[in-house]
Amino acid sequence: MVVAAVALSLPAGAAVLPSATGAAAPRATDAAPSVAAGGWSAPVGDPAAPDVLAPFDPPAQDWLPGHRGVDLTAPPGDTVRSPAGGTVTFAGPVAGRDVLVVTHDDGLRTSLEPVTSSVSAGTRVRRGDVVGHVQDPVGTAGSHCAGTCVHWGVRRERTYLDPLGLLGGRPPIVLLPLRERGP
Repeated sequence: MVVAAVALSLPAGAAVLPSATGAAAPRATDAAPSVAAGGWSAPVGDPAAPDVLAPFDPPAQDWLPGHRGVDLTAPPGDTVRSPAGGTVTFAGPVAGRDVLVVTHDDGLRTSLEPVTSSVSAGTRVRRGDVVGHVQDPVGTAGSHCAGTCVHWGVRRERTYLDPLGLLGGRPPIVLLPLRERGP
């Protein structure tokens, strides 16, 4: 039962194959820090155990409000890194704040905001490569992360996933038996 609970808590495809190197594509610079064992790392803070301000809280139905990602503690100007290998597919403003999107080698797509990109669309990145910096709160109109965090969302096609489920090294979920009460 415990194995089933753990398996259900992880998104399908959480294991990530190493990225292929695109010889003709530009690459981001800066060496990657040590990262979680699962092939993914958090884009800010501790790569294996980031400080979470607001957890993943998907809505019951696609059209309802919810939190389709996690908010990670990050002050303005903090370095933001690619959570896995892939290609930057968007870097620019959306609704008054800077957004960066990386399409990963396994088909998942990461969105990071408010992040001012240091790479352009089409740039090939590896896990841990610097992709930008947390945007100054002056330029983050309407963002719930203005000046305090980075919102990290991950999608498989149209379905949002819990980004923390992609990090390795997390302790397993353990279901304990209920104790019977005495007379």
